[in-house]
Amino acid sequence: MKIESKFQKKKPVLSFEIYPPKRDKAIQNIDETLAILSELNPDFISVTFGAGGSHTNNQTVALAKRIKHQFGIDPLVHLTCLNSSKFEICELLEELKDADIDSILALRGDVNPEVEAKKDFRYASDLVKFIRQYGDFSISGACYPECHTESKNKVEDIAHLKEKVDSGVQHLISQLFFDNNAFYSFQEHIQIAGMQVPVEAGIMPVINKAQIEKMVTLCGASLPEKFSRIMHKYEDNKEALFDAGMAYAINQIVDLLAHDVDGIHIYTMNNPIVAKRICDGIKNLI
Repeated sequence: MKIESKFQKKKPVLSFEIYPPKRDKAIQNIDETLAILSELNPDFISVTFGAGGSHTNNQTVALAKRIKHQFGIDPLVHLTCLNSSKFEICELLEELKDADIDSILALRGDVNPEVEAKKDFRYASDLVKFIRQYGDFSISGACYPECHTESKNKVEDIAHLKEKVDSGVQHLISQLFFDNNAFYSFQEHIQIAGMQVPVEAGIMPVINKAQIEKMVTLCGASLPEKFSRIMHKYEDNKEALFDAGMAYAINQIVDLLAHDVDGIHIYTMNNPIVAKRICDGIKNLI
């Protein structure tokens, strides 16, 4: 079933994100993670694009095939375009067709100063238009509740997102955030802009200090005072920080569900314990 159709059948939708292991031998261990995630009955599992965004890295499609055909769960395949040619994207789309996978998360991809970007696609909206012309795929997109780090302001950011939706995006997944009010404000802005697509709230449980510092630098998420106090108090106690981070994420989700969010997308970091702890905390709510 295509991703956007799931929101017509139920609300809220629950989904997870995993990434392809960096080492070949680690792919064998992913089955344990997938087995636990499948027990939680997600509506779909998204798979990030291969290491470095290289089109030659086949792990993303291989993992998506495993999710669909071995575990019976619909996969959402991330596809980045900044470092890909149209020919390379066509190859990947054909591979997805052959695997009977029809849902794609269309992304520009991060700028890598060490890798010269190709000229075929400049923005995610360019990739969306290309996929739409190529075949009958379900296309999802990413959004930033607190503004993309490269946007000048929120007005410009919403305008770019509107262009992406108008190009053919049928479902949005948000970047991580720690302030639910920022997400609710974002929802109002996209409704005013006329974007009538389901939006999933992306939640990343914080289980170590280095993780949060890295992610905040990459995506620009703000840290509410309550969250900062928790991180500061437990930063030197690994077990306590894990419990506190999980509790914060669960409280976020409970509040989001109370506000009738379209869906919850959990960034698992390939850690099934994280996903299971959260689902145990909200099992009677979703």
